[in-house]
Amino acid sequence: MSIGDKIKKEITEIEKRTDISDEQKVSHITHIACATCAGVAIQPIPFADIFVLTPIQAYFASRIAAIRGVPVSESGAIDWIKETMGIVGLGIIAQQIAIGIWKVVTFGLGGLLTIPLVYGLTYAIMKVANAYFSAKARNQKLGDEQITAIWSSAFKEGKKKGLDEEQNIRTRKGG
Repeated sequence: MSIGDKIKKEITEIEKRTDISDEQKVSHITHIACATCAGVAIQPIPFADIFVLTPIQAYFASRIAAIRGVPVSESGAIDWIKETMGIVGLGIIAQQIAIGIWKVVTFGLGGLLTIPLVYGLTYAIMKVANAYFSAKARNQKLGDEQITAIWSSAFKEGKKKGLDEEQNIRTRKGG
């Protein structure tokens, strides 16, 4: 299987797969999104993350929308992320500022330590995306309180998963 075929199967056309359930597809896309964003966040450039991570997160949110049968373009997914940011408050912005400051304070050496935060942030976005697009597919709408509750729970769960990923990386590096 070529790399292009693998990317189609695992990411760009995952909604067409019949060998796994929609829940498995969403779980798979969520993990790839989190790992991708955490990997990008390791770069040492302070305050660049939000400009790089948001489009990545929007792309993966659009993949979840496709899995749920809701047509959404990447630009529509960026709008959806902005709407979600407004609902969950300034928490996302504060986290991005914290990541930027951390990279300045550690002179770019703290990138690895951002993994739990970025993994958790992306995990929460993907969980909210799944709930939002699942509801939309049923012609329902989530309330702001529901989105905030999903966000809070998923962010905590995602940070824990991110800590586990960070520990796995450290173990593989021998440190």
